[in-house]
Order: sequence, then structure tokens, then C-alpha cells
Amino acid sequence: MKKYIVRDKRSVKIDKRAKIGNGVVFHENVIVEGECEIGDNVEIFGNSYILNSKIGSGSKIVASFIEESEIGRNNSVGPFTRIRPGSKTGEGVKLGNFVEIKNSVLGDRTKAAHLAYIGDADVGADVNIGCGAIFVNYNGREKSRIIVGDGAFIGSNCNLIAPIEVAKETYICAGTTLCDSTRPQDFVIGRVKPTIKENRAGEYLKER
Repeated sequence: MKKYIVRDKRSVKIDKRAKIGNGVVFHENVIVEGECEIGDNVEIFGNSYILNSKIGSGSKIVASFIEESEIGRNNSVGPFTRIRPGSKTGEGVKLGNFVEIKNSVLGDRTKAAHLAYIGDADVGADVNIGCGAIFVNYNGREKSRIIVGDGAFIGSNCNLIAPIEVAKETYICAGTTLCDSTRPQDFVIGRVKPTIKENRAGEYLKER
């Protein structure tokens, strides 16, 4: 007989169609709806909603929304992560604060810890996606995919303009907007050099 723990039966709702593994812990205010599969030793913390999705064994979900997707083994998701339909993660993936994933595949050990949007993408293993990185998948008429190879580094506040392919082990510096595909181990920097005018701030600050 399978055994799992529900911390607060009044606030936790588990659909009868859901398949729940051994050692699963449901904290307060969790909803599991539809044909979900929750693997062994998963821990789902408060204010999480899971719809028609699979959660791999050993994963932790914190205050997050997961819809029609598949989360791999030993993932760390949340808080405040949104995973939209058609997404799939490998093993050991980390998705953190205010990260949104849509119709994308993420390889093993890839991480996006803060404030990133990953839409319509195929991302390899061991990729680092920095804070504020945006996968720009829509041009106003159609959506295109972005491919990111294994071991790539995408710095904070980068924009990747689809359709492009970021080759394995590419390093994209923070603040770069990338419109062209790269080759393995390319170093990409696309910042505009700032203009500094000394002793000019005062006239603008007075106007506030």
C-alpha cells in the first residue's frame, strides 16, 4: 500500500485520478488536479497547483504552478515558478523565483534561478540562464524556437531573438541581445558603451 503525508486535509485537494508515490509530502494549500503522476519522495509546499502533470521522484515544488508538463527527478522548482503546457525538464534542474517556462525542454542540471522567461526552446544540459534572461520567441506574427547547446552560459539581462541556435559552451555576457547563431565556445558581448557626462546630474535631479 502506498503511503503519503497530507499536512492539512482541509486545504489540500488531490484528484482521485492522480497517482501518488511513496513518501510524498503535501503541505498546506496544494491542489493536484487531473491525471497527475507524483513520484516517490516528492515534497510539494504550500500554494502549489499541479494540473495533468508528472513530477519525478525526489523533486521539491514550492509555491508554483505546473500545467500539462513533465518535471524530472530531483528537480527544485520555485518559489513562484510557472511551468506552462508542453514543458519537460531533465534530472537535477533548478527553476527559481519568478521563472516562466513554456513549451520548452530543459536538459539535466540546467538552472534558471531568477526572473527568466524560456519559451519555445530546446535547452541542453548544464546550461546556466541568468537573472532577467528572455527567450524572445514571438515577432508579432509567428513564434519560433531557440536551441541552446550543452554547457552554455547565458548572462543576466540577455535577450535571445528567435530563431537562433546557441552552440554548446557559448558564453553570452550580461546585457547582450543576440540575433545570430553562435559556434561552440564563442564569447559573445553586445553591450553599448555608456556615455558619462560629469557634473550633469544635478540639473535633472532638481526637476523631480
